[in-house]
Amino acid sequence: MSSPEIASLSWGQMKVQGSTKIYKDCKVWPGGSRDWDWRETGTEHSPGVQPADVEEVVKKGVQTLVIGRGMSEALKVPPSTLEYLEKQGIDVLVLQTEKAVKEYNALAAQGVKVGGVFHSTC
Repeated sequence: MSSPEIASLSWGQMKVQGSTKIYKDCKVWPGGSRDWDWRETGTEHSPGVQPADVEEVVKKGVQTLVIGRGMSEALKVPPSTLEYLEKQGIDVLVLQTEKAVKEYNALAAQGVKVGGVFHSTC
C-alpha cells in the first residue's frame, strides 16, 4: 500500500489523493488519511505535537514521519515527541508545512512507507 500524495496545499486547506475531504490539519499514512483534530490529545501550538498525535501514524508501519509545523512554523515539536519516534525506529523530518509536503510527496513517490502530520495555518 502506498502513501497518498498531498494533491494541494494552501493556507487552511489541504487535499489528499483518494479523499474528497478538505483538511485544515491532517494525518496521512500508507493507504489513508484523516483530520488531525488537536482536541483529541489537547494539542496546542506550544508545547506542540505530542507523542499521542503521531502514535496512530506510527502504528500504520511507516519508516519515515514528516511533521509540518505550519506556514509560519508556529507549531512546536518538543523533544519528547522526537525521542518517542527515535525509540520506535522512525526517521523524522520536521519542516515548515510547504517544505514538509514537498518532502513527503517526494518520499511517497519513491515508494517509501512515509506518513505525516501537517498543520496548514500559522
